[in-house]
Amino acid sequence: MKATKASIESFLSSRKLAIAGVSRDPKKFGYQVFKHLREKGYEVYPINPQTDNIDGIPCFRSVSSLPLNVHNLLIITTKKQTKDVVSEAITKGIDSFWIQQMSDTPEAIELTRTHPVNLVTGECILMHTEPVTGFHKFHRTIRGFFGRLPK
Repeated sequence: MKATKASIESFLSSRKLAIAGVSRDPKKFGYQVFKHLREKGYEVYPINPQTDNIDGIPCFRSVSSLPLNVHNLLIITTKKQTKDVVSEAITKGIDSFWIQQMSDTPEAIELTRTHPVNLVTGECILMHTEPVTGFHKFHRTIRGFFGRLPK
């Protein structure tokens, strides 16, 4: 299932989102995404079962412990964890998902199809949060040149 421009815009239109798979290690992708989204002005709710805060931001141990008013979930977990995170999020009432490329699994995607949710998958969120800079801007430009950006 390919992401569409509309599904991406819908997900990013809310400036409030939870991130499952945030790392405390600044060298890890999960931390870099967390930092990037905060710098872009997003209100982020990090989820990591191993800690109570990351950079002074309260961290949630599970999707179930998120506040009720959080409806968007970015998933950057290992593939092994993704389906369980999606299942927990659907039970929680989350209705907009971005499953980061390399975290997606057929089982997790199928689970979202059985519920009325917005889904973005197969895309890197860093290529779609404006303004896009550095390597991600270059990568997006190349994909656009070859007609491989979501339509």
